Amino acid sequence: MRLATTLTVAAVRGADAVSPALAGRLAMPLFRQVRPALPLRPGDRAMHEHAERGTIAVRGRDIVTYTWGHGPETVLLVHGWRGRASQFGAIVRELRAEGLRVVAFDAPANGSSAGRRTDIRDYLAAIEVLQRKHGMFRVIVGHSFGALAAITAVREGTATGGVVAIAGMADARYLVDSFAARVGMRPASADVLARRFMNIIQPGIDEPFGRFDAVADPLPAEVPLLVVHDRGDREVAYDESLRLHEAHGDRSRLLVTEGAGHSRVLAADATLDAVTAFATGGLVGLDAHLQSAGQPESARA
Repeated sequence: MRLATTLTVAAVRGADAVSPALAGRLAMPLFRQVRPALPLRPGDRAMHEHAERGTIAVRGRDIVTYTWGHGPETVLLVHGWRGRASQFGAIVRELRAEGLRVVAFDAPANGSSAGRRTDIRDYLAAIEVLQRKHGMFRVIVGHSFGALAAITAVREGTATGGVVAIAGMADARYLVDSFAARVGMRPASADVLARRFMNIIQPGIDEPFGRFDAVADPLPAEVPLLVVHDRGDREVAYDESLRLHEAHGDRSRLLVTEGAGHSRVLAADATLDAVTAFATGGLVGLDAHLQSAGQPESARA
C-alpha cells in the first residue's frame, strides 16, 4: 500500500471514532481513487496489440476503444474498476474464433485512457456511444464493476441478446459497504460516504441507489443472464452473484468456479466455455454445454 493511502486510511479511522461526517469527507478521495492504472500483463499483450484502436468522446473526454474481428454480430466487453479491456484477452480469443466481432473500451483513468477520475456515468455513456455505432449487441460481458454498469445500461435501454456478469455485485451500495469494511469505517460513516458520493452521481434524488439495484429492479424480462463467480473471490463476495442470480429466476444461470479468484476467473476454462456457449447459443446453448460438461446442478441453476 502506498504511503499516502496508508496515511489516508489512518486519518479516516481516526475521524470515524469521533465524527462520521468528517470520516465520510476524508474517505471520499480514497473511495474514488483509480490510479495507478492497471499495467498491461505480458500474457495479454498480443491480443492488446492486435486490436483495431479508436477513440470515442465520453462526457467531454476521449477514451480508447478496441475492436477485434469483423463478424456480423458484436459482443461488448466492459472492464471493472481499475481495470482495462486487455484483461478480457482469453475471452476475445474464444469469441473471435466463433466469428463474432468484439468491442471494448478503457474507461477514463483506466488502461490506456487518460484522466484522473471516472464513475459509472462514464461507463454508461461509453456503452451508449458504442451501441449507436455497432447496433444491438449479441451479448454484453461485464467484469466486477463493469458487470454493474452493463446491467444498469441494459435496464435503461441498451439493446442486447443477453448479459454475462462475471464477479459482479447486485447493487451499487455494496461498493460503499465493502469499501467501508476494508477501511474500518462504522455504518454511520459509511452512510455519510454513500450520501456524499451519490450526491455527485445523482444530485437531488431521494433514493439514488435505486437506479443501480438489479435485485429490486432486474433486467428486462426478455434478456437472459449468465452469472459467473469464484467462490473464493476476495474482492467481491460470492453472495452478490447469488443474489443477482436469484433475482432473475429461470432466465439466469449461475456458474461457480473454485480457485480462480476475482480476476483470473476471466481466463478460467469453465468461464471461457460458458461465455462462448451463451454468446453463440443463448440459454439453450449454455444448458447443452453445461450438461455435456457434467456441471453439477448448482452450477447451472
